[in-house]
Formats: sequence, C-alpha cells, structure tokens
Amino acid sequence: MIVSSRFITIKENVQVEVVEKKSKFIANLFYVENIEQAENIIKSTKKQYFDSRHNCIAYRIIDDGRIIEKSSDDGEPSGTAGAPMLNILSKNNLVNVLIIVTRYFGGILLGTGGLVRAYSESLIKAIEKSTKLEIDIGMQMEIVVEYSQFERFKYYCRNNEINIINSKYEENIICIIELEEDKKSKLMQDYETKKLNIKQIKELSKKYITKNI
Repeated sequence: MIVSSRFITIKENVQVEVVEKKSKFIANLFYVENIEQAENIIKSTKKQYFDSRHNCIAYRIIDDGRIIEKSSDDGEPSGTAGAPMLNILSKNNLVNVLIIVTRYFGGILLGTGGLVRAYSESLIKAIEKSTKLEIDIGMQMEIVVEYSQFERFKYYCRNNEINIINSKYEENIICIIELEEDKKSKLMQDYETKKLNIKQIKELSKKYITKNI
C-alpha cells in the first residue's frame, strides 16, 4: 500500500482493559518506527503474558515509502481478532502503530461475533485514550539569504509555519528549513516571483513532519 501525504500516529504507548463475560482483554497500543521493532515487541509481550490464552496483533508501518500491514488471530477463530483490528487501524489512518490484545479466557465462550466486538472495542478504547499526532510528508531545504534579509525571512517562516532547524553564518546565512509539500509550493512561487528575497534555494530530502492534532 502506497503512503498518502498525510496520516496519523500516536505520541506514546497506552494500555486499556476490557472485560467481556469474564474474559479479560488487555490492549497495548505501541508507537513503532519499523517492522523489526514491532516484531521484537510482539515477542517480549508474549513472554510477559506467557500465561494468557491469546496475544492477537495488528500493525501498519511505513517502510521505504509504503505501508506494511500484518495481523494475527493467534489461535482465535480466523478473522475474529487480527483482521478486525487491522481494519480499525486502516479506517483511522493510523500508521507506525502496533496493537497487541492479550486475552485471559474467563470460561465462557463468546462466539465469533462476541470475539470481534471484544477485540475491536479493546483497540477502539486504546485509540481513544492515546494522544494523536499528524504526520505530513514534507521536505527539508537549504536556503541562502543575505544578512540584511534574514529578519524578514524569519518573519516569513513564522507566518507560514515553516521551521528553521539550523542556521550557519558565513558570507551569507545558510538556513536548513523543513516544511510540508503545500507550503513548499508557496515558498517556490514566492521565490520565483521575487516576493521573497532570498539568494538561493535547494531541495535536500523528503522528511516526515510531525505535529499535534
């Protein structure tokens, strides 16, 4: 699956518990940066809850410009745990997240519908509890500006929510900035029409830009 230009992740890990007909569902929602980290967390969580009946998982992770998805029912009836949770992550546009729902069986069978509801509710409550971050695919750029124009350039960046992450003072001032794609288009237009007085502009690399929702 190809990554869109804007998506959602979580700021920090959260845990919630749901009890359904004496079965206890412990949902751990993790922020992860790569597949290796996710798989290591899955292994360590299974060790932590070694006495549980099931540890069902789903994750969506950005890898080399694509979203990698995985889910597992871990012994529950097929399609009752991993797939419904993966569907919820996808509908909420969540990436770089891993959900593990641990089930301690309470002695009463829930049926397939009951299992889907319990696993889904566990994840939904974890999402509701989490602090969400918006991530945009943006750009890091190098800007060369004369000393006499630097304050004006800083004012322009503040007004347009462009982040100056570094400045080097040489013959001119060399700034490294980061900005979203739509702001890059405006910056280039203002540069080309001389509305913004800078000497040189250069694209460096694509960058994920994170901000609170």
